[in-house]
Order: sequence, then structure tokens, then C-alpha cells
Amino acid sequence: MIERTHLAIIQQVNKLGTLTEAASSLHLTQSALSHAIKKLESQLNVKIWSKEGRILRLTQAGESMLSLANRILPQFEHTESLMKQIASGQNGTLRIGMECHPCYQWLLTVVAPFLEQWNDVDVDVKQKFQFGGIGALFSHDIDALVTPDPLFKRGLIFQPVFDYELVLVVNEQHSLAQKSYISPLDLSDQTLITYPIEPQRLDIFSQFMQPAQCSPYKHKTIETTDIMLQMVASNRGVSALPAWLVAQYMHTLPLKSIKLGPEGIHKQIFIGLREKDANIEYINSFVEIAKNK
Repeated sequence: MIERTHLAIIQQVNKLGTLTEAASSLHLTQSALSHAIKKLESQLNVKIWSKEGRILRLTQAGESMLSLANRILPQFEHTESLMKQIASGQNGTLRIGMECHPCYQWLLTVVAPFLEQWNDVDVDVKQKFQFGGIGALFSHDIDALVTPDPLFKRGLIFQPVFDYELVLVVNEQHSLAQKSYISPLDLSDQTLITYPIEPQRLDIFSQFMQPAQCSPYKHKTIETTDIMLQMVASNRGVSALPAWLVAQYMHTLPLKSIKLGPEGIHKQIFIGLREKDANIEYINSFVEIAKNK
């Protein structure tokens, strides 16, 4: 009884708020849209939404169907896109999700040779996911996930592509610059600058400060790596970043990288894929190029 049209209507009504705007976005008449939902409500014996003036609010049943729409509709769209690309002689589009903010510079070194090798495959990079990176893989919003924190689940595979060390980066004249390594307590009077990510997902918190029950004096967030490192170079704070990334800026900015703890914090970058896509040739090629960068 539930059809793709119903899911699209519910998704658009939730997004736009009114029947008029939803009907316009779907190229339907308002009466056709209203009739379709009323028929569905009659068949299911539930109310999909309630009216508050011109605004529509989803009921519990409507919210359940919206959840289904958000999972199913991207898979329809992805498959239709693939069919069009195959019909026009293209292999498709490799949609890459990023859960590693500092990895964009590295990704460029992978994408360039990939595009040269696969001239009939496009590349799209996505950073924000409605269900998170793992959910985006399952819902076919992306085809590959670049992440330092793999979540091994049935139906997914994660392949390590390179190792790195997380280090503290400071101004080269900073009071901590001469230390051989940093302890969590050393950061208790510092301004820590990070990407705008929940602290529990940042290694500097989850693997370094929180186990020692420490916290920085201040915590600031900045979206771009360049501005973050300019702030550190100006002695406005310290940051924790991959050593390979910091090394790229040291020749232009007065920066120093320091080991976090006597053993350091060592990490890997993984590429996550749907298990059923593991034999697609151009996806395999992307992973192999990534491993060699």
C-alpha cells in the first residue's frame, strides 16, 4: 500500500511545511497530493499529519513513514542515477564521505590520479550526513567513507590506507615548545582549538584528556585548517592535528609539533565500503591509490 510517491510527499511536507509548497516541489497539484495521502490514511487506518493553520505536523505514524522515506528514497535516487550513467556509457559517480576534517589535502592527492585513470567516473565529496557516516553508507548517500574511527558492522568493510600520529601543535616560542612530550595536565591552562566536532569524538579528549580527568582551560572551535593553524601560529591557542598535516605548514608558519604522551597517539585512516560494492573495479582502484599515497 505504501508507494514511493507517498514517501516523497511525506518527506517534502516535512521539509517545506505546507501542502502547497510540497505539491509545487513534486510537480503535483495540491488536490492530487492531498487525495493520495487521504487514500493511504484510509488504507492504513492512521493519520499521517495534523493541521495547525496552514502548517502540517507529522503524527507518530507520519514520523515513522518519514524515517522510512529518509532511508529508502536515497537508494531509489542512487540506483536511477547509476542507470542513467550506465545508459550513457559512464561507470558512475564515486561519492566520498569525509569524517576526517584534516584529510582534504590528502584526499586531493588520491582524487587527481583516480580521475586521470577513470575518465568515465565522476567524484563527489560529502561531509554532512543525515544519519552519520555509517548511516550514509547503509542508506547509499555515499559509496566510500574516509574515517579514523571505523565502526565494524555487518555489511560493511573498512580497509586501512595509512598510519599517522596525532600531535600537539604550538607556536615555536610557546612555553610548551621545548617539552619532549605533552601530559594531559599541561593542557589544563591552555586554549585548545579544534574542529567543530563533539568532544567525545575527538581523540585529544577521548584518548588523552578524559582518561586523565583533565580538561583545557578554554575550548574554541574553527572549521578550517588554515585559520586554525594561523591562530596557533599567533599564540592564540594550541591544537591537536596529524603530524603529516602540521609538517606541510611548518615551512611557512612558526609552528612546533610535540608528542602527546611518552608513547604518542597513533592512528589509522580507513576507507569504509559496503561489502557488496567491494568488487566494483573503480572503487577498488580508489582504495588502492589511497593506500599508495
